[in-house]
This record gives sequence, structure tokens and C-alpha cells, in this order.
Amino acid sequence: MKIKTSKEEIIDLIKSWIVITIIFTILLSRDSKNTLTITQIALISAFTVGIGFLLHELSHKIVAQKYGCLAEFRSLDTMLILALIMAYFLDFVFIAPGAVYIFGNVGIARNGRISLAGPLTNLILAVIFLIAGIFTTGFFSILASYGFMINSWLALFNLIPVWNFDGKKILEWNKLYYFIAVIISVLFVFIL
Repeated sequence: MKIKTSKEEIIDLIKSWIVITIIFTILLSRDSKNTLTITQIALISAFTVGIGFLLHELSHKIVAQKYGCLAEFRSLDTMLILALIMAYFLDFVFIAPGAVYIFGNVGIARNGRISLAGPLTNLILAVIFLIAGIFTTGFFSILASYGFMINSWLALFNLIPVWNFDGKKILEWNKLYYFIAVIISVLFVFIL
């Protein structure tokens, strides 16, 4: 299946990826236990949260297009700026960089499946980073550790069942799948 996209979507994805990378670079660089250089922190941020964000959004798009819907990511520039300000001045972040907008016959079941694709992608990435962390040392072990942690948090955050988050749509569709995803995310975030 060919993924249909536009120049505007690619620009919005890249812009969001860059801002998210800057935000996490700011936050991680202020950790007093962190001994990494700013370049290393930026690489870790771009690779872990950047890949997590990008693949999360693309998974929504791919599943939606599989159902024959038009689907494109659009950044929410105001939210990106707000998140950047919060990270810089408050050492706190709430990131809602944008969303995949879907047009077509979706319904509750399809919308639930489309929504589940994002957090599921983050959980799969978390497992990949966890396994990579077992087999690597030094900088790559640190990168894998952050990748596991960040993707676990991304999954859990997106499963919050409010507003236009994935969790609300998944819960409306299938409570069992919702609670399985939440339990796995909670285990990853708080136990591993």
C-alpha cells in the first residue's frame, strides 16, 4: 500500500519533530545526573522521542488509509510554541504537537483501531529499545534506556481517555483492548 502524503504534511511533521527534539533536549540537559554533552542529548531526543512521535502519527495515518480514508498530519503551532515556553521556563511539558486528521467513513470501531495504532506503535518501540539496551553499552545503552522510557510514557500519555486523545476513542470502541494497552503501559512506565 502506498502512503499518500502532501508537502504540507511533510513540513508539519518535520517542524513538529524539530520542536519536540528541542523541548526534550532542554528538559534532559537540565537533569543534574546527566553527564552527556548537549549534542548527545539532542541526538537522543531526536532519535527517541522524534521517532516515537513520527511513527505514532504515521501509524494512525497508515491504518486510516487502509480503511480508504483521507488522513494527514497537521501541526498545532500554538501548542508547539506553548510546549516550548513551558519546557524552557517551567521545566514542565505538555506536548500536543498536532494530530492526524481523518476524512471518510470511520465509525467507532475503525476510529478505535486507528487510535490504537499510535500507542501500540510506541509500546512496540519501547520493547525494541528495551531489547537494544540489553545488548548495548555506553552511549547506545543510554539512548536505548531513554527510548524505552520515552516511548512507554508516550503510549501511556496518549491513552488518557479525555478530549481528543487516542485513549478516549479506544475506550469507546473496546474496553478490553483499552485496559490491556493501559496495563502494559503502566507496567513499562512504573515497573521496568
